[in-house]
Amino acid sequence: MSALVLAVLLSLVSAVAYATAAIVQERVAASTPSSAYAPVRRPAWWGSVALNGLGAVLHVAALAYGPLTLVQPMGALTIVFALPMSAVFIRRKAGAAAWRGAVMATAGLAGLLTLTKGADAGAVAMGPRLVLAAAGLGAVAALFVASRALHRAVTRSVLLAAAAGGAFGLASVFTKSVAEDWESGLPLTELPILFAIAAFATAGLVLSQASYRGAGLAAPLATVTVVNPVVAAAIGLTLFGESFRYGTAGTAIALGFGVVAAGGLILLTTERLHAAHHDGPVLTPAPDVPNAPASAARRGDTPDQTATPPALR
Repeated sequence: MSALVLAVLLSLVSAVAYATAAIVQERVAASTPSSAYAPVRRPAWWGSVALNGLGAVLHVAALAYGPLTLVQPMGALTIVFALPMSAVFIRRKAGAAAWRGAVMATAGLAGLLTLTKGADAGAVAMGPRLVLAAAGLGAVAALFVASRALHRAVTRSVLLAAAAGGAFGLASVFTKSVAEDWESGLPLTELPILFAIAAFATAGLVLSQASYRGAGLAAPLATVTVVNPVVAAAIGLTLFGESFRYGTAGTAIALGFGVVAAGGLILLTTERLHAAHHDGPVLTPAPDVPNAPASAARRGDTPDQTATPPALR
């Protein structure tokens, strides 16, 4: 088996692991409303943490065998795998709009990553990296605080997913810088950055779990999947001297891919908002009144007040 084929296989399995972890996280969020951020008492949640770790290890292994321009875009397949897997395993089918949004987001992200040309992340001094870490933590915290002020579950979840994607993207940037510095034999100077990596990775995990609460699977997962590498690429372009391939033409094409990815996210978000509007509030009948209120709740009507026990009025 050639190294290129092995890189492709590792990338595919990594994307499946990430997709499975996202499905488990969404199910845990739906069944554990009292623990939005870290349901540590649920074994299934720890299973999703292990799957995310497996996906990360496989992704790093794929990078060891294949070029960045191949492996990174294939990571965008996570959302494409997650939708049919969700339909098969938990019987939740995605609508046509969700599929269009997922394909747009994946295609736009893959094109953007393909055009990004890497550079030496270890060439940046420690001072700018610490400033970036502090600014990144502040930005993630600001998105979290802003999400608390939103009342719509879907928009709040998308904002939390954006914060999670940003945290994961920053963790990736600093992991790359530490790896390149270790090759130069400077591990002790990287301790503050190692703490920053741990903080961003933990924040990303907790915020991504919270993002699945009340928003389904597709919109939060697509947001995390797109924002993560976009943040990493933006930092690489501005701080690490990375650039787009093919000069001005490549930059223009990359911007076009970015618009396509953003359009996919918008389509997924509006599709979920539309679905939430038509689903309406979930009404549950009173336990002491098994007949009339239950049928009224199914119709979306108001149960007759005479059928409701005085204690529940």
